[in-house]
Amino acid sequence: MSGGTDGARWRPPLRRRRGPDWASQEPTWRKARPTLIAGALKRASARPSGNWFVVGASRDMRAGDRPYGRTVSGVELVLWRSDTGGLHAGPGACPHLGAPLRDSRVVCGTLVCHWHGLVLDGSTFAGWEAYPVHDDGVLVWVRLDAVGGEEPSPCPVVPERPAAGSGVAAVFTTVGRCEPQDVVANRLDPWHGSWFHPYSFVDLSVVREPEVHGDDAFVVDVCFRVTKRLVVPVRAEFTSPGPRTVVMRITDGEGASSVVETHATPLTAEAVDRPRTAVVEAVVAASDRRGFRMARSAAPVLRPLMRRAAGRLWRDDLAYAERRWRLRSTGRFPG
Repeated sequence: MSGGTDGARWRPPLRRRRGPDWASQEPTWRKARPTLIAGALKRASARPSGNWFVVGASRDMRAGDRPYGRTVSGVELVLWRSDTGGLHAGPGACPHLGAPLRDSRVVCGTLVCHWHGLVLDGSTFAGWEAYPVHDDGVLVWVRLDAVGGEEPSPCPVVPERPAAGSGVAAVFTTVGRCEPQDVVANRLDPWHGSWFHPYSFVDLSVVREPEVHGDDAFVVDVCFRVTKRLVVPVRAEFTSPGPRTVVMRITDGEGASSVVETHATPLTAEAVDRPRTAVVEAVVAASDRRGFRMARSAAPVLRPLMRRAAGRLWRDDLAYAERRWRLRSTGRFPG
């Protein structure tokens, strides 16, 4: 299943598929045991996050004269970059009279409130205190200790990715009416892939389930559909390194080492009647094929296509997550 390398015999990434159609494929509902998925979700939820939350794409938060406003678990945030590119984050309300700092201006790397001109440089001022922030080159994280309620950690658990400069990264964001656990549960159910997304996945089989006291991962063989009959077979591994993150990593086949990180960030406070969760999905594609060097040079063209593909999947998967929340919130969820 391995892809070609510069020193190995070249193999085309596409295969011609002769498998069954959608209605004739083997049902997966017996293997997708609710207790197995619930157990994987419970273990993921118990893993520490250090109180770090993904708030967006690093590429979207560039230096300029405008800050960036975000909300996490009901907490209003403002982020901006200094003249040297350093990232600052803090409460989104001005400590003077509560103006929305997201509407303010960045002047010479400092935040200037548009109501009365109060200047914030990222240091403590009149009760306004900055939040720890981390830019991993693909995503931006903010640490909110009052929200997370855990032992804080100096930096987030960033999933292993292809070496810097060797891949093409794109970040897609959408919002659904559900809680983070519903998004994570969706990703910890790989069996739905070829049934729910037949336009993207076919011939999916889970070849290894999580081991409670060992390697807590789903290992999946699947074909990415290119056309009705042409597919790209790969082996992928699904893991959950934190309570709001699921990582899919291609371990064998075309694009080995590529990752898809799904991060679920609560927008509303806990126990609200209508929760909202942001899904921030980072796709980092890599390949050892010589032609991929050209693809990297065309990254500005590829990123919108990668985001579009992610958006198509999440249009369906958010419906899955939102329905799960509705069933849970009304006591009708099976199991």
